[in-house]
Amino acid sequence: MRTSTIGDVKVLLPDLEPDDLDTATDLADSLTDVLVEGAAWRGVHLEEASIRSSLITGVDLSESAWEAGSLYGCEITRTDFSGATLTGITIERCAITGSRFTGTRLTDVRLKDVLFDGCRFDYATFHRVTAAGSVAFTECTLTNGAWSSCRLPRVALRSCELAGLELDSCHLDGADLRGSRLHGLKTPLDNLRGVTLGEDQLPDLTQLTVAALNLTVRND
Repeated sequence: MRTSTIGDVKVLLPDLEPDDLDTATDLADSLTDVLVEGAAWRGVHLEEASIRSSLITGVDLSESAWEAGSLYGCEITRTDFSGATLTGITIERCAITGSRFTGTRLTDVRLKDVLFDGCRFDYATFHRVTAAGSVAFTECTLTNGAWSSCRLPRVALRSCELAGLELDSCHLDGADLRGSRLHGLKTPLDNLRGVTLGEDQLPDLTQLTVAALNLTVRND
C-alpha cells in the first residue's frame, strides 16, 4: 500500500506490480490479482461481483450495470464507465485515473480511501453516495452533474471543474474545494456549510450568495 496526500486528506492506495499479476480478459463473478488490458465489457450486467487487487487499463465498461459487490485494492486507468449504472457497490482503496464516467449513475455507493484523478463525471448523477473514509477528486470534470442526498464529509475536490453541478441535500462539512472553479455551481448555500475555500474563490462564492438569496445589487 502507498499513501497519497491531497491537501489535508490522506488516501491509502494500492501499489500493484503488473509482473505479479495474472492476465485476464473474461469477466467472472470474482477477479483477484489480475491484469486486464483493453477488454470490451460494454453493456455487461454484474451482480455481487468482486474485483480485488487488480490492475485495469483501457477497459470498456460503458452502459454496464453493476449491482452490489465491490472494488478493493485496484488501480483503474483510462477505463470507460460512461452510461453505466453502479448500485450498492463498495469502492475501497482504489486509484482511478483518467477514466470516463459521463452520464454514469451511482446510487448507494460507498467510498473509502478512493482517489479519482483526471476523471470525467460530466452529466453523472450521485444519489446517496457516502464516504466511509478518505475520498479525493483531483483535476476532475464534474460539470452538469447532479448530487443528491450524498454524505461526503471531508472529501477533497481539488482543482475540479464544477460548472453546472447541482447539489441537493448533500453533507459536505469539512470538504476541501480549494482550486476548484465554483462559477456556475448550482446549490443552496447550506450544502456548502463548513467547506474550505481559497481566497481566490470568494468572488464565485459571492455570486452564489447573491443568486441564492435573490439579492439585488445596485451601483447607484
